Amino acid sequence: MQLYTVRELLTEDAVGTLRRIADIGFTQVEPFGLLTFKDALREGFAETGLTAPTTHQGFVGGDLDEVFGAAKELGIQTVIDPFVAPERWQSAEDVAQIADQLNAAAEAAAAHGVRVGYHNHAHEVESEIEGVTALEFLAGRLSPEVVLEVDTYWVAVGGHDPVALLPKLGDRVVALHVKDGPGTTETKDQVAVGQGSLPIEQIIQAAPDALRVIELDDSRGDRFQAVADSFAFLTSKGLA
Repeated sequence: MQLYTVRELLTEDAVGTLRRIADIGFTQVEPFGLLTFKDALREGFAETGLTAPTTHQGFVGGDLDEVFGAAKELGIQTVIDPFVAPERWQSAEDVAQIADQLNAAAEAAAAHGVRVGYHNHAHEVESEIEGVTALEFLAGRLSPEVVLEVDTYWVAVGGHDPVALLPKLGDRVVALHVKDGPGTTETKDQVAVGQGSLPIEQIIQAAPDALRVIELDDSRGDRFQAVADSFAFLTSKGLA
């Protein structure tokens, strides 16, 4: 699960929150704000046995060695930049520059034994460049070592069918953010996986080898309960 879902609890009691997550049945989590929570994660992982194959941490334009060194220290294999501002996705030149930055970061990450990726929101698919979404345009200019984590909910918010988009991005997609709701920009409308309108089973089948990461940006109900309900739904369907 993506720990941003329970960000308030994590801030108050990181180790206790990770213990509750493990008690649900999770064995892996996806941290956010790696540099902020590094010490708490180290303690929590040691106590709970949880691991983190991926993490969110902005690095484009930042101190690459600090970020990738922290990931290596915690045994995290993939560092994903979660956001590059919408205004940088409006032209071929700007998106090519993002690709160049990600490619350069991949070289720096390799020195630490980790790899880099990018995670989308809606704006990367709302923008079209040379007849394809800006996200597809980006993918075509990335080094083979750079991967993608596709937030399938935000693809839907951006007006595209994630089931159709995922095959176009191919094996570069190593992780999915699996979330549910009505596919609107109002994050409080998000609900537990299986309780909304997204075709969850078809989405997962469109990228069957990708890591499935449960997340809610927000919700009108209890987000921790929604995570537990999401876990129960996915496991009952044989999707986790």
